[in-house]
Amino acid sequence: MKVLIINNLASGYREGSVYDFMRSFVEDGDEVCLRSSDGTTSIDRLLDDAEEFDAVVASGGDGTIATVAYRLRGTGVPVLPYPAGTANLLSLNLLEPNEPHALAKLARSGKTLDFDMGEIEKDGKTFGFMIMAGAGYDATIMESAAPNKKLLGPVAYFLAAGSNIAPQHSKITLVIDGEKIETEGMGVLLVNFSQIQFGIPVTHSNQPRDGKLGIVVLKAKNAVELLPSVFAAMLDRDGHFPDRGEALDIYSGKHVEVAADPAFEIQYDGETTGATTPFAAHALPQTTRLIVSDEAYELFK
Repeated sequence: MKVLIINNLASGYREGSVYDFMRSFVEDGDEVCLRSSDGTTSIDRLLDDAEEFDAVVASGGDGTIATVAYRLRGTGVPVLPYPAGTANLLSLNLLEPNEPHALAKLARSGKTLDFDMGEIEKDGKTFGFMIMAGAGYDATIMESAAPNKKLLGPVAYFLAAGSNIAPQHSKITLVIDGEKIETEGMGVLLVNFSQIQFGIPVTHSNQPRDGKLGIVVLKAKNAVELLPSVFAAMLDRDGHFPDRGEALDIYSGKHVEVAADPAFEIQYDGETTGATTPFAAHALPQTTRLIVSDEAYELFK
């Protein structure tokens, strides 16, 4: 096999497990090309010849993997998400192992499936996301958690949520597939894969291959009012507890326009953008090819 590894040196705990992956993966006749970035070199530039490889291993956090997948959208090049970040939510959703030797075996023998991505359009620029994007409270949490992610891991997100119990509340206007909805809340989530930290599903169904985005309005006035919805989501692990209570309004659609007054900051897959609403987003149906385990293949096929 001829494999390209994109290694984000700034992701996660910098423990370098991808080097163990390389040693475990390589066999006679293989070619493994490792390209690294600490954020100075654009990951897009490292992928200019990616179509010459049998597979691309994206080693980093969810933002790194989303960047690789978005750059390779529509090419048919298989991407292995390598969980080297803090939360690694895509790997969680894909029931993926996190041990380098198991991932090496998966890279060589795993099945492939084509998954949806989401795409944000803002001021002539586009951003691709695999798991979730949004504006408002979630962007605030991502920004507040950033300094503590390497020390505390996923717990940093919950501490950030607890330190922002009274976030900005805005008037929200959505246009979903041409239908206008006016409401209020402290944020909007756009969902492709639905599970967040500790396996909590934001929406009842996890359907990242249906050509649509889940659109979730956080209607609660503060973080405490979200707790019943969080508990409901925790009970929904087996798929038999769909109700999320009154703190969330959940829609779905192929295209959505989001506006808020006052404006919300935007994030995608844990990456803050510095941009604010309004913005547009839409689903890119089955545009990225991922290498998955047998369990994930059976779950999502």
